[in-house]
Amino acid sequence: MARKARVSRKTRETEVQVSLDLDGSGQSRIETSIGFFDHMLELLSRHGLLDMEVKARGDLHVDHHHTVEDVGICLGEALKLALGEGKGIRRFGHVLLPMDEALAMVAVDISGRPYLAFQADLRGKVGEFDVELVEVFFRAFCTHAGLTLHARLLSGGNLHHSAEALFKGLAVALREAIEMDPRQRGIPSTKGVL
Repeated sequence: MARKARVSRKTRETEVQVSLDLDGSGQSRIETSIGFFDHMLELLSRHGLLDMEVKARGDLHVDHHHTVEDVGICLGEALKLALGEGKGIRRFGHVLLPMDEALAMVAVDISGRPYLAFQADLRGKVGEFDVELVEVFFRAFCTHAGLTLHARLLSGGNLHHSAEALFKGLAVALREAIEMDPRQRGIPSTKGVL
């Protein structure tokens, strides 16, 4: 069965369309008009081996917050739809991911219980992008995907590298968690449901 989904969201602040294929090869077409955010989403696609299309228009004259959050909402909903009941997945994924001087720890549980534990001192800008929006994206994504997600920046000096380590960490941990396990029969939970 194809693990794919399409999600659209239109508000007075944004208009977002997302398509997601969990069994892809890391191909992406990203257009949010936020250069650094596009780069982070491309990393998520490439290192998660997710085929992803994201097209977003938002009230960027206000700031980037609404667009970043709504893309996170749509990607989270698309992941949840594409996973369905979650039969046969590994469910858990984790990684310690280095990016030069930055080191991120990311752990994922596709539990159906949204929770974000985010520990990273990200203040400032990379270009025009407020890096505090990394947490906004992670929160929207895990809430709407139904993930328990722990993301911690263990070290980092350069804001670009720090954000990149977190996004790549999310990609690698998510890739492991959504991977089909040939030994897993049914839903990976003693409850029988995620």
